[in-house]
Amino acid sequence: MLNFKRRRFQSDIILLCTRWYLAYPLSYRNIEEMMKERGVDVDHSTINRWVLKYTPEIEKKFRKYKNPVGTSWRMDETYIKIKGQWKYLYRAVDKEGRTVDFLLAAKRDRKAAKRFFKKAIGTNGTPEKINIDKSGANKAGIKDYNTEKGTNIEIRQCKYLNNIIESDHRKIKQIIKPMMGFQSFNSAKIVLTGIEMVAMLRKGQSNYMPLFVQNSVDAFYELAK
Repeated sequence: MLNFKRRRFQSDIILLCTRWYLAYPLSYRNIEEMMKERGVDVDHSTINRWVLKYTPEIEKKFRKYKNPVGTSWRMDETYIKIKGQWKYLYRAVDKEGRTVDFLLAAKRDRKAAKRFFKKAIGTNGTPEKINIDKSGANKAGIKDYNTEKGTNIEIRQCKYLNNIIESDHRKIKQIIKPMMGFQSFNSAKIVLTGIEMVAMLRKGQSNYMPLFVQNSVDAFYELAK
């Protein structure tokens, strides 16, 4: 259960603002204005602190109940701007479009790709095959993993098969766009974790769904209890 002791605002207001920021293309100032229309005077910087504090706790609980994914993955990376510099968000989905995992990295290279595969496989099990683009670094990352772990993950490099992950990238970046760039790597990591979690809830990727929970909105608030 999240700890809301010594908070000036009630927990339902804190969670509402947090979910809005992670679920929709809004800035902190947008949410500040929207809350004022509802008679709640909360500063955008306060909302920022709520998001950074509570998102990791909610996502940690979500991870315990994340549904299994398939064994055929599509992997790719996309660009994220942090303090005016481009960083890299590694992501993978299975062939049904369910999110496998993600990793924010400072560099786009063999080591970052291998680190992503270790994380994704560590939490989802070993896939039979992974489709990637023509990136030599990603191919080398999978080969390194196969050599190190004695696995035999098939590597495919078929561009049209990656349409599904590229489309999924766009949904995540649509949420990020109004944020006007992140100011630190750590805050970007936390916010992206929350955005990915909400996206997975929308895809029905949590088995933490009591009978009365009918949608991803209710699921988010249940996880926060």
